[in-house]
Amino acid sequence: MTGIKTMKLRKTVNVVMLAFLVSGCGVSSNYYMLSMPQQPAKTYAHTNMSIGVEKVSVPNYFSKRQLAVKKSSSQIDFVENAVWAEDMNAGLTNRLIGFLQKKFLQPEVYAYPWDTDKQPDIKVKVQVTRFIAQGDRVYLDSNWEVENLRTKKHRAKLFSTTVATKSDASSIVEAMDRAFSQLEEHLALEVKGF
Repeated sequence: MTGIKTMKLRKTVNVVMLAFLVSGCGVSSNYYMLSMPQQPAKTYAHTNMSIGVEKVSVPNYFSKRQLAVKKSSSQIDFVENAVWAEDMNAGLTNRLIGFLQKKFLQPEVYAYPWDTDKQPDIKVKVQVTRFIAQGDRVYLDSNWEVENLRTKKHRAKLFSTTVATKSDASSIVEAMDRAFSQLEEHLALEVKGF
């Protein structure tokens, strides 16, 4: 009986050690997120109009939650050990909401649609079609719509920018942060016109 118990104990210890070795040999990842917006140097006075921000949509290569880099016109690689710490659709939406709140000194900027009977006065929708590093640049292309739900005034435009970057993951994320800041400023100026 003790021989069987010893064999079972050895098997259990071997399995535990194997699991420990496998988990210990795993390469740790670096987690990234775009920074939250700082207080803008210039703010706009807003006339107490509420703003609804639809969920920002991003390209499908963000669904892997790894930092993507474009190698050619038809090839994308994922940077090893560079992982997004949040869902980018939700992260960029929350960031844009925070930016608009600070830019307009307006607390009534919410994710749209929300569970209330009241509609926002202005609705903002952003679709990011390209947000990726290639070579020494980060590219951000998007289309956006701003609509005044009271007056039915509507505007839609394209936005495109590039920002210089180095090839390491931290530099790429920093350049992406600057590119998205440019989009936020552009959108705020358009919302101001409503």
